Amino acid sequence: MTPPVDGNGDGAVPGPHDPDSFVAAGAPRGAARAAVVALHGRGATAQGIVNLLDPVARHGVAFVAPRADRSRWYPGAADDPLERNEPHLSSALGVVESVLDRVASTVGVPRERTVLLGFSQGACVAAEYAARNPGPSPVVVLSGTLLGPTADADRYAGGERFDGTPVFVGCGADDARVDAGRVRDTADVFRSLGADVTERRYDGVGHEVTDDEFEYVDALLAGLVEDRDPG
Repeated sequence: MTPPVDGNGDGAVPGPHDPDSFVAAGAPRGAARAAVVALHGRGATAQGIVNLLDPVARHGVAFVAPRADRSRWYPGAADDPLERNEPHLSSALGVVESVLDRVASTVGVPRERTVLLGFSQGACVAAEYAARNPGPSPVVVLSGTLLGPTADADRYAGGERFDGTPVFVGCGADDARVDAGRVRDTADVFRSLGADVTERRYDGVGHEVTDDEFEYVDALLAGLVEDRDPG
């Protein structure tokens, strides 16, 4: 992977998170055919998730990983009432929107070739953003779920829908941090919104990313770089 580049500045998104604080790596502008917006977990770093994704780095793919304030996207639990995680949650969702726009305008990769990926708490933010804003960006939810007391399809109904956009939802069967029922409910919500959902649960696996998940992301990126149907 190309050595990371730090971005720092004064973002327009209300705090505490700064959309201009990020790590970028991989293909530069003009050479990027696909991109990954990667959201790290609680207590982790933007550099850490860039390093985690090294197995799927390939020619033509840019990686942009925003930093969460104090290494957390929101202070509470994933199943807390949404208002308990404000204003952090709204700020995190604003960062995702800002970074996706940045990738399109600065890196030159459109949303249909930009994967929104998160692990752990970052996966929860990625899932929540995608469910509220269905669009062409493929979504990869690694060891995370939608936010709020329940993953309820009714909360997202009535707005935009996916048009067969690929959404991956994966989790270890022995993950003590993520409830298996919420993972299933999260996948069901994305199905109800018209996404092409791949749902996988791994026996004997805890809170970690599996080789199978790396293989899925690698194949997804290969298809985007080569203009193949990512589904």
